Amino acid sequence: MSLPVLLSIACLSYFACADEAESLKPKNYYGKIAQRMANTLTQYHVLQSPLDDAISRKAWTNLVTFYDYDHSVFLQEDLECLAAHETTLDDEVRSGDVSFGYDVHRLFCRRLKERIDFATNLLATASFSFDGTNEVYELKRENAPWPRTKEEAEARWTLKMKNEMLVQLISRELDAEEKTNKLLSATNTVVSAQKDKKRKNGVQDESAKKEPDADDELEEEITDPRQNLITRYRQYFIALTEPEPETILQNFLSAITHAYDPHSDYMSPLSKEDFDMDMNLTLCGVGAVLSMDNGALKIVEIMPGGPMDMDGRIKEGDKIVGVQNEPGKMENILWKPMNKTIRKIRGKKGTKVTLEIVPRKDTSGVTKKRIELTRDEIKLDDAAATGHVERVSLGGVTNKVGYVYLPGFYGTMDKEPGSDGYRSSAEDVAKYIAEFNASGIQGLVLDLRGDGGGSLREAVMLSALFVPSGPVVLIRDNRVIQPLPIPPGNPVAFDGPVVVLTDRASASASEIVAAHLRDTGRAIVLGDSRTHGKGTVQTVMGLGPEKYGSLKLTTARFYRINGDSTQVKGVEADIHLPSILDSLDIGEDKLPNALPFTRILPANYRMAWNLPDYVPVLVTNSA
Repeated sequence: MSLPVLLSIACLSYFACADEAESLKPKNYYGKIAQRMANTLTQYHVLQSPLDDAISRKAWTNLVTFYDYDHSVFLQEDLECLAAHETTLDDEVRSGDVSFGYDVHRLFCRRLKERIDFATNLLATASFSFDGTNEVYELKRENAPWPRTKEEAEARWTLKMKNEMLVQLISRELDAEEKTNKLLSATNTVVSAQKDKKRKNGVQDESAKKEPDADDELEEEITDPRQNLITRYRQYFIALTEPEPETILQNFLSAITHAYDPHSDYMSPLSKEDFDMDMNLTLCGVGAVLSMDNGALKIVEIMPGGPMDMDGRIKEGDKIVGVQNEPGKMENILWKPMNKTIRKIRGKKGTKVTLEIVPRKDTSGVTKKRIELTRDEIKLDDAAATGHVERVSLGGVTNKVGYVYLPGFYGTMDKEPGSDGYRSSAEDVAKYIAEFNASGIQGLVLDLRGDGGGSLREAVMLSALFVPSGPVVLIRDNRVIQPLPIPPGNPVAFDGPVVVLTDRASASASEIVAAHLRDTGRAIVLGDSRTHGKGTVQTVMGLGPEKYGSLKLTTARFYRINGDSTQVKGVEADIHLPSILDSLDIGEDKLPNALPFTRILPANYRMAWNLPDYVPVLVTNSA
C-alpha cells in the first residue's frame, strides 16, 4: 500500500475516534458510583485519611500524568486551564460530579490528534538525514516541563520520530546480518553433511532432503520504516483514545484512589471480570492469543484444547478482520480498539461466534473465510505452576533436585475446594512436590521470580507445604494485629532443603512466602538484592449493582513474623545473584504515594530449620 493511501486511511480513523471522544459523556449513575467510592475510601482505607485538598492535588497530578506520562501531548496552557480543578476534585467526587475526567480525556484526544496529524504528515513528506547532526533525544521526560507552544511540541515529536526511525533502520540491518549468518551456518552444515555422506557411501541420501513447508517459506513483508511508524502511531492513537465511557470513569476514579496508595483501584465491571479471570485462570472464549497487526487481530498463539485448536481450520498467523455474534451481522473490526473486539469474541460457554479470517499466506487481504466456533471454558495453564526434576552433579555426587516455577498466586475465590472449576496455586505446587517425592528428590527450588503475588490465602497454604505450624504473616488493619497461622495438624509436603529464587519483580504474596521460609530457617533466599517491596493487603469491595463496578482497596499492611514490614524494603536475598532487573529503576519505592516502611513487635514463632546458617559457607564456595 502506498504511503499517501495509508495516510488517508489513517486520517479517517483519527477523525472518527476524535469525533466520538468529543461526544462522550458520563452516564447518569456514574455520579452515584463516585459518591459511594468516596465514602468507602475514607472509611476503609488503611490510612484513614480524609478526602481533602491534599488528596485532590495528588489525584489531579495522577490523572494528568496518566494521560501524558512523558509530557509530550499537552501544552503548558492546557495545564494552566486544568489547574482550576487542582484542589476541587475532592468536593466534585463527593457531590457526584465526574465531568473533569471526561474534560481531560477530550482535551487529550484533541491534542494527541494534533501531534499524530503532524507526525504522519511529516513522515509522508519529509526526508530525514542522520549525517552530520548533533541532535539529542531525551527518552525519559516524566520530569521535563510541558512544551509551551505547539511549535515546541512539534520539535520534540520530530526528534521522537527521527529516533524511532533510526532504531528501525539499525534493527533491520542487525536482523539482516543475523539472517545472513544463520543462512551461511546452515549452508555450511548441509554441505559438510553431504560431503561426509558421499565420502562414506559414495551417494547422496535423498531421504535426508526435506520438502519445505509453504508456511516455512512465508516471510514477513519488509516495509518502509515510515509506513511502520504511521501504522504504529495510528494504533497508538486508537489505543489511547478508545471511546469507552466506563474506561474514562475508571481512569478518573483510579486517579483518586492512587492518591492514597498505588495499589488501590476502581475497577469497572469489565476490569473486575478480567481480575476474576486472572485469579481463576479461566475464561470463556475461542482459545487464542491475539495482537494488533495493521488494524486486524493477528492470531499469535492457538491455545491447546481450545475451540480454535479443536476446529483446526484457523492457523497461527491468520488475521481476524470481522466478528459476528448471534444474533447479529458480521462487524468489520479493522482498526477498532483491541479490547473491545476481544470482548466481542469472548462470551458465555456454549454460545457461538463467527470469525472472518484472512489467511496468513494472503498478504493482500483479499481472501477471506468465515468460520463459526462454539465458545468454551479455556484454562490459562501458561499462568499456572510448572515443575520438573533435575539431576545436579557437584563434587562427584549427583542429586535429584525438584524445581517449581510459580508465576502467580492464583486461587478461585467463589468456589469450594474440590468443586468443578476450583483452582489453587498451592495445591498445584503440592501435586508437583508429591511427584518429586516419589522420584526421590534431595532438595527443592521454588522459583518466585517475576511473581507479582495474588491471593493471601494461597500464600499461607504454600508456606504450609514446608513448615508444620505457627504464624505465616501478621496482618495489621485499622483495629487489630492478627496472625494468619498454618492450620493445626498440617501435613508437611517436603522436609528437605529449599532454595527460594526471587528478583525485583517478586512482590506481595511472593514476599510473604520468601520471608516466612527465610525467617523460620526453612529456606535460603537467592536472587536480586531485594524483592519489590509491596507490603499491603487489598480487599475487593462491590459498590452496589454489578454495573457500578468494584473498589480494590488497601485495607491492611502485612508484616513478617520477625516484626518487619516488607513495604518498600522488600525481602533481602541471603545470596546475591543479580539479574538485569537489579539494575533497573523499579520497586515499590519508585511508585508515587507508596506507603512507608513500618515495624511492629515480632510474633511468637519457632524455627523450623537452620538453613540460613549455611549461607557463609555457600557464599565462600560459590565465589
